[in-house]
Amino acid sequence: MNLLASNIAKGYGGKTILSDCSYSFSNAGTYVLMGPNGCGKSTLLRICSLLERPDAGELLFTDNEKPLSQDIDLRRRITLVLPKTGVFNTTVFNNVAYGLRVRGMDRHAVMEKVGRALDFVGMSHKVKQNARTLSSGESQRLGLARALAINPEILFLDEPTASVDEENTALIESIIHNLKKDGRTMVIMTTHDHDQAARLADTLLFIAEHKITERKK
Repeated sequence: MNLLASNIAKGYGGKTILSDCSYSFSNAGTYVLMGPNGCGKSTLLRICSLLERPDAGELLFTDNEKPLSQDIDLRRRITLVLPKTGVFNTTVFNNVAYGLRVRGMDRHAVMEKVGRALDFVGMSHKVKQNARTLSSGESQRLGLARALAINPEILFLDEPTASVDEENTALIESIIHNLKKDGRTMVIMTTHDHDQAARLADTLLFIAEHKITERKK
């Protein structure tokens, strides 16, 4: 799946955040968005993940060059992981299984997909633990597992290692690298860490003066 953001504009309270913002996300791999606080990185991710509407401009999702309508089927093929993952007061398994159950998957499929997702993020041993007892870094990996369980074609990550300890930061970066190797998921993420961007980005993007520019690594 490819994504074209065309002339996206967004503002809040009379303040312009994005203006005439355009970019074509058309290759598998990892796109990293950088820029100063308040420049619109998170806003762009929320718009591209269909959680917010732009004030102007449009998004075009395509599959084999055919446009995809922005309906529930498309929303099930993309997902956004926020900097702080909300967890339910139940087991790690049930937290990861939630989105699959909402989609009406049978018990066998749920168990298989949850097991695969937890294994991918290195948390299979936590399957029966209450999610509320996880550390902040583990909670973030749980959020990744919950997102990956639905096999998204585009995964949006907003500051995936913000307020996360060094060990879990390394684990999360390894998960992103492994997604790249897998080759089935496009990752579009934000970070404030230049070193992290250099480690992870296939394509490095900056938001400045309300627009996206591509930079060499």
